Amino acid sequence: MFLVGFPLLLVSLAIYNVIAFLMPDVQWTAPLTSIAMVSGAQWTMTLSDLLIAFSLFLLFAEILKATRIGQKSIIDHILSMLVFIAALVEFLLVPQAATSTFVIIMLICLVDVVAGFSITIRTAQRDWQVDRVEP
Repeated sequence: MFLVGFPLLLVSLAIYNVIAFLMPDVQWTAPLTSIAMVSGAQWTMTLSDLLIAFSLFLLFAEILKATRIGQKSIIDHILSMLVFIAALVEFLLVPQAATSTFVIIMLICLVDVVAGFSITIRTAQRDWQVDRVEP
């Protein structure tokens, strides 16, 4: 599978950084579109909402990747941990990352790390068994 060894949530962080650094005039909370609901309410989608929804879809793909067992999954876990650490450092040190959108993406990265290790540990427990040795 070509996605092995590439942390997908890095794409979300890259999109955020491109927008934050190369397009500083862009407002994260500016409405992108508004849809009239059957109830009469208006549902407004912002750039922040769109990026977070995209990140959640990537998180789903990352969790699916975490269900595999083997050395490649260990590499995936290590890379996911490095992405989370990089996001945390960026949040703490870079002024453009001090937004709630970035914090939510960073928390999605944390969930990826915790879920990946938890799933791997849980599936490893199921695969472990002791064979009986006949004398």
